Amino acid sequence: MGWFRGYLLCVIDDSKTGNTVFNVYDLRNRLIAYSIVVDKVSNMLCEWGNIILIKADKSLLCITEKDMESKLDMLFKKNLYTVAINLVQSQHADAAATANVMRKYGDHLYGKQDFDEAMLQYINTIGYLEPSFVIQKFLDAQRIYNLTNYLEKLHEKGLASKDHTTLLLNCYTKLKDVEKLNTFIRKEDGIGELKFDVETAIRVCRAANYHEHAMYVAKKAGKHEWYLKILLEDLGNYDEALQYVSSLEPSQAGVTIEQYGKILIEHKPKETIDILMRLCTEQGIPNGVFLSMLPSPVDFITVFVQHPHSLMHFLERYAEIVQDSPAQAEINNTLLELYLSRDLNFPSISLSENGLDKDLIDHSVAAAVSKADPEKKTNADSKDAMEKDCTERQQKGLELLKMAWPSDLEQPLYDVDLAVILCEMNSFKDGLLYLYEKMKFYKEVIACYMQNHDHEGLIACCKRLGDSSKGGDPSLWADLLKYFGEIGEDCTKEVKEVLTYIERDDILPPIIVLQTLAKNPCLTLSVIKDYIARKLEQESKIIEEDRRAVEKYQVSVSSLISCLIFQVN
Repeated sequence: MGWFRGYLLCVIDDSKTGNTVFNVYDLRNRLIAYSIVVDKVSNMLCEWGNIILIKADKSLLCITEKDMESKLDMLFKKNLYTVAINLVQSQHADAAATANVMRKYGDHLYGKQDFDEAMLQYINTIGYLEPSFVIQKFLDAQRIYNLTNYLEKLHEKGLASKDHTTLLLNCYTKLKDVEKLNTFIRKEDGIGELKFDVETAIRVCRAANYHEHAMYVAKKAGKHEWYLKILLEDLGNYDEALQYVSSLEPSQAGVTIEQYGKILIEHKPKETIDILMRLCTEQGIPNGVFLSMLPSPVDFITVFVQHPHSLMHFLERYAEIVQDSPAQAEINNTLLELYLSRDLNFPSISLSENGLDKDLIDHSVAAAVSKADPEKKTNADSKDAMEKDCTERQQKGLELLKMAWPSDLEQPLYDVDLAVILCEMNSFKDGLLYLYEKMKFYKEVIACYMQNHDHEGLIACCKRLGDSSKGGDPSLWADLLKYFGEIGEDCTKEVKEVLTYIERDDILPPIIVLQTLAKNPCLTLSVIKDYIARKLEQESKIIEEDRRAVEKYQVSVSSLISCLIFQVN
């Protein structure tokens, strides 16, 4: 007897057969690793990594241990997989080699349809065997329980990919195993980061209508956009969504409002505007935060794309609280477009002028047109109500035009060109008159009155703007006379009044006046009779004065010549 590398060596004389047998016992695995019939043995040695038997006839028999691969091949052929596993473990083989043996054993069991035992072997190969090899086998066999077990182990060892997470959650949902789903989702509760792909888990839970689980993952991972997406799009829980937005940091709350504000405005306009007011003003903001550091209302304008009434209320509330906003001009531009629009459409001109994405604006306006605004639908029932609303808004617009262009400012707190365009597009005469007068475009002012055939207002305007002593333009009276000369109507009264100012300031010579008024066939000579008489009398006086002056100068010259002659003599 002897020992060799943990093997028990025995030379046994069999009395029954009369043979001598040499056996190598593997005590760990309880089997005979090697056996051979030999002649009588006188001695046994273990040297140089070999077993040497010295026979009675002085001859030697050298026995060498096979390499591991050969041993395993032999065991595999005999389906002795458990022995093979024990062998590699007893020989302290590397983990990859052990996993390879377990894979072969798992394949053997799978072939015998012993799926449970096969899965136990495959689980031991995690980290060494490509998971898709195992997953594909059990997908084909429709062994969802075994597959679930394998995927759970993958996640426990942190070796799962996004696809593995998706597959595991799908297994839970198909099995309707809420308990396991809860365990998987919440097992990391309060302990560091989640060890699976968060967005994948959220998408799968949403698709399977496990919204609470999806919300839990989103909230724990700080995926606010996903949390709100579920609340708003899947559950329609707008109150909770507003509470959640209110609980976020101001910067994060602003981002989420930009993403989901359209839905919130549609269902909870007042509450959403309240949140926006807190974000954009100093209300609820810690001391030391400057107004320039707060979000601008302009950043949230597209949230109101289908709700211009709500946008108008939001900007009005903001303007009441914040008087010196850096974005005051943009806010006023947007308000002007809302006020002056007859149908209260979403402001597209001012937004495009202020640098917002034109494609986005066009798309938003198209969406607003295709989908009736519930705010406008109530007004559409009554034409009178619409007209009243339009009048009230235009009055607000005029007030804003005046308030945002005080006398001490050379330029107003809005885009003048835009304001003019809006007034012209919506035929808002009062606004145009105010703007033209502020810009000293007096001829455009009287052109507005002429276009509306407002003779009384036209003359009153010229009285105010044509007085040169007050910085006015007297040439306006000439334009006014030309207008009455070409109008083709009987405007005797008006012409007489115009002639009074033309005569007073001596703006036009009588011949031009006659030529101008001669173009109107409805006017008679009696209109200018008194004017011509006065001008003729005035000219006569001037002529007489000139004649007297000439006579006086002639006498003076004669006297001077006489004096010179006498002095020479």
